[in-house]
Amino acid sequence: MTGRIHSFQSLGTLDGPGLRSVVFLQGCPLRCGFCHNPDTWDFADGKIMEAADVAARVRRYKSYFGTEGGLTVSGGEALAQAGFVAELFERCHRDGIHTCLDTSGCLHAAEEKALLAYTDLCLLDIKFTTEEEYVRYTGGSLHTTLAFLGRLQAAGVPVWIRQVIVPGLNDTPEQIDRLNALISPYGNVQKVELLAFHKLCIEKYQALGIPFPFDRYRAALPEDIAPLQARVRLPERKA
Repeated sequence: MTGRIHSFQSLGTLDGPGLRSVVFLQGCPLRCGFCHNPDTWDFADGKIMEAADVAARVRRYKSYFGTEGGLTVSGGEALAQAGFVAELFERCHRDGIHTCLDTSGCLHAAEEKALLAYTDLCLLDIKFTTEEEYVRYTGGSLHTTLAFLGRLQAAGVPVWIRQVIVPGLNDTPEQIDRLNALISPYGNVQKVELLAFHKLCIEKYQALGIPFPFDRYRAALPEDIAPLQARVRLPERKA
């Protein structure tokens, strides 16, 4: 099966545990105000590649992965090419390579069940903690993302939750309390990472001739993130 590839990162350290080969897919249905990869939005762009060829490329770095590393597929939106990712993950499992899905959970793809059967870890973006903010700032739905989190739990897939913190928008203790409440029913959530909003993507928007929607907000600093991260509470593990 073929997929549309935006780019590769040979060895990344920010996309799951350990050293990881990262495949960025092309195409995303969301328009998040803080998106740092607007060049991945267009479904018609990207390089078309066979899953077998991508798996072979990932296999070259296996000796660097150690016991924790592996492959992460990101985007764009990985669920938009769920069948392709399922085949890629299956091939990586044959080679003993850990697989990680980086997604917003914004879609319910027909191939999802096959994909989750070969997913060892999911990095799930919960972008905002109210439906109103979700629709306004991403064009997506919080309800859809939480429904996907439920299916991850049913499939037994461990999850790391991620959320971008934007000063002046979602950097309040009350917002973190809502996030804690949202994830509390899901015992498969192992970790919550609060990520600092930045503006390193502005040149990409300028090159595309489109405005950066969140240019009015300042970048987040470590001192913005630390007290909020300390307020995070993981769900209790079910016996």
